[in-house]
Amino acid sequence: MNKFFFLISLFFIFNINAQNIMKSNTKKIVIAHRGASGYLPEHTMESKAMAYAMKPDYIEQDIVLSKDNVPIIIHDIYLDDVTNVLEVYPKRVRNDDRFYVIDFTYNELLQLNVTERFDQKSNKMVFPKRFPAGKSHFRLHSLQDEIEMIQGLNKSTGNSIGIYPEIKDPEFHRKNGKDISKIVIDILSNYGYKTKSDNCILQCFDAKELKRMRMELKSNLFLTQLIEFPKDEKLLLDYATYADAIGPWIKQLIKRFDENGQIIYSDLVNDAHRLGLQVHAYTFRADQLENIPTFEKLLEIGFIGTGIDGAFTDHPDKVVEFLKK
Repeated sequence: MNKFFFLISLFFIFNINAQNIMKSNTKKIVIAHRGASGYLPEHTMESKAMAYAMKPDYIEQDIVLSKDNVPIIIHDIYLDDVTNVLEVYPKRVRNDDRFYVIDFTYNELLQLNVTERFDQKSNKMVFPKRFPAGKSHFRLHSLQDEIEMIQGLNKSTGNSIGIYPEIKDPEFHRKNGKDISKIVIDILSNYGYKTKSDNCILQCFDAKELKRMRMELKSNLFLTQLIEFPKDEKLLLDYATYADAIGPWIKQLIKRFDENGQIIYSDLVNDAHRLGLQVHAYTFRADQLENIPTFEKLLEIGFIGTGIDGAFTDHPDKVVEFLKK
């Protein structure tokens, strides 16, 4: 009986993902990770505008809800890693000494300055060679703000750059009485992002929630299942029943180095492609080389060595230039 259902699952998977198998051999895509975050503070409109000028295929938006249900573009559910919230709202801290986006209205959030990411424990910048901390003025913004800017630039430039939103921590939002996935999917639909051909890819780490987006919320968007743990054959098979791509951590692409220092690649990309899943790996950073000698070599490992279909990068200009070669 189990073997019967396994065969049925395989038949279903290969039917719904047949087109993606062909896509895995076509154009490689560049995703501007939090914008041009290697050059300007992450997820600011300035960073997104700079990324747009670099002509990636997609620009990423991490999404957390405000107290009044406005989707805010920020990487975490916390504010204190990238803003001056401690200075502006010192009494709004929770018992765990953290400041949460969900505790502030949209208008309150607009009063904050955004800076380069810093580590709470050491109070040092995570990437010390990037944009100087505390300089200039940057603000948080909503998903709608960013969509309208990208769509406006597409109209004024004639380009066709897509969006790549991520639903952040849906379980946390659910515990706070908010259905972030439904809110985001409805907004995307209102802006014309409804199907796989609408230049929008929706991503999430929470497999249960991404599956819900497909099955319960009936989203027809291209879906990417983000993963951060070693490959699990059963999970990969399940992902292929509802997702169109996986998003693995860059270190999952390499199994090990042999005694001569040669790279032994993992089977993840090949296995994903066999199931019709594209592979969009994260995160390619020119200032964080993961023990690889150069950024170009890191890109060679990803695109040529393993055959990934796309890359999230803090330095989209460098990846666009690499792929042109």
